Amino acid sequence: MFKFIHAADPHLDSPLHGLSSHPGAPVEALRHATRRAFANLVQLAIEERVNFIVLAGDLYDGDWRDYGPGIFFTQQMAVLKKAGIAVYLISGNHDAESIITRRLPALTNVHWFSTRKPESMEVLDLPVVIHGQGFPDRKVPENLSLLYPDAVAGKFNLGLLHTSLQGRAGHDTYAPCSVEDLLTKHYDYWALGHIHQPEVLHTQPFIGFAGNLQGRHIRETGPRGCNLVTVADNHAVTVEFRSLDVIRWELVSVDIAGLTEESAVLERLGNSLESTLQTADGRMVAARIHFTGATALHGTLHRQADDWSHHCLARALEITADGLWLEQVKFATTPLVDPARLAERDDLTRLVLESLHNASLTLPEDLQKMLRKLPPEVGTSLRDELAEHPATILADVSAIILDSLSITGGEAA
Repeated sequence: MFKFIHAADPHLDSPLHGLSSHPGAPVEALRHATRRAFANLVQLAIEERVNFIVLAGDLYDGDWRDYGPGIFFTQQMAVLKKAGIAVYLISGNHDAESIITRRLPALTNVHWFSTRKPESMEVLDLPVVIHGQGFPDRKVPENLSLLYPDAVAGKFNLGLLHTSLQGRAGHDTYAPCSVEDLLTKHYDYWALGHIHQPEVLHTQPFIGFAGNLQGRHIRETGPRGCNLVTVADNHAVTVEFRSLDVIRWELVSVDIAGLTEESAVLERLGNSLESTLQTADGRMVAARIHFTGATALHGTLHRQADDWSHHCLARALEITADGLWLEQVKFATTPLVDPARLAERDDLTRLVLESLHNASLTLPEDLQKMLRKLPPEVGTSLRDELAEHPATILADVSAIILDSLSITGGEAA
């Protein structure tokens, strides 16, 4: 029996988006989150006494501004070397051979796979062969898996590949292939990288993504970590996901239907945040709040959005001063008043409501063209963020106008 860890996409020193611009944000925790998650990976390997680690690409997050990321990685590899743990890794699109211009000498326990063609490496003192190929360039449109060698008889065969498979939302189509392509190689385990969400695609043999070690923004919610794999003498595989993240991103939906007082809204928010903290395993939580439900506060929430956001942040800090931060507060409530019924009141009201119903705000075409040229992992996130602003403005305006129209002489219509 032996054990190994399948990890991918550490993106060392990648910034965490959506928090650092807010006054009072935990900047230091955010700045070092990817390094701390990687250190957790190293500690897990030592505690579990694994025989080796495989890293399926995107160790770095692009070219280094200085030698900091390389020095940190070398330090961690030295810790593993002292523990007798080898590391096998491939370059992905973010750390392709054409991207990283600075290099540090590799330690003897660190084995990089060729970027020119698939390569096979035998693991010392184990009946294991690892097959892999790194990215020579940022964009790899070819199906690299087709050239991987067939399984070596009598060995545990492990495939290491950075791929989008047949495509995933928010990710460029890199090294495209199908599960069927991978199965034809008859490997015992396929350790995949590039897709940040953990995913099991096939169980016997195991084919899957371990996901990234640390979520980097609100679109990477939930636990992040690695696969701890135990292999029996008959090559039967047991896979256990282990969380390694230090900051947990979560979407928190708070239904405030029927509530009419700020204190009641904040109390319900507090209950939801406390429940979220209980499932975070002691990690700091970065949360986006979504208020939903039909409420008489609909207009007030949109009219005083900044005030409500700060009240929510104060409530979060009351729960815990350093274990919780609000990335954003979004209002998706609905009014109690029926717009169709309100439109029957008079022609002017009807025209205003029809105009609101048909109104739309979009990004300028030249800006949309610029965003389309960005890589999906950057462009999709930025496009979504920018697209939310016009929608938020329109929702605020609609809520305020509807709230005003429903009031006549200080009385609800």
